[in-house]
Amino acid sequence: QVQLVESGGGLVQAGGSLRLSCVLSGRTFTTYAMGWFRQAPGKEREFVAAISWTGRSTLYADSVKGRFTIFRENGKNPVFLQMNSLKPEDNAIYYCAMAAYSGDYLLSELDEYAYWGQGTQVTVSS
Repeated sequence: QVQLVESGGGLVQAGGSLRLSCVLSGRTFTTYAMGWFRQAPGKEREFVAAISWTGRSTLYADSVKGRFTIFRENGKNPVFLQMNSLKPEDNAIYYCAMAAYSGDYLLSELDEYAYWGQGTQVTVSS
């Protein structure tokens, strides 16, 4: 059974940094693209960043571009999200997700992902 577990969330002051990790069990990452999404209270879940299975291609939401970095070793566990220059508007539960199908893709839509973690809370104080 595929399971994704996120960690690394917490409370940080504005301007600070956090690194989130996503560990997969039940399957090797191998040829599956991965992504990070977030959901703030009262808002819909939104795309944050995606990485191809090779790790060579990445995609970011405009709101995090230049501040967040998604990375992984080629097809390996885990996937990371390095978050720098955090802002109060980054407050959310962050979810790791694995693509529904294998291939060297960059995916930004919710329904392109089949497996989700339970989420980790990120709180940024102003």
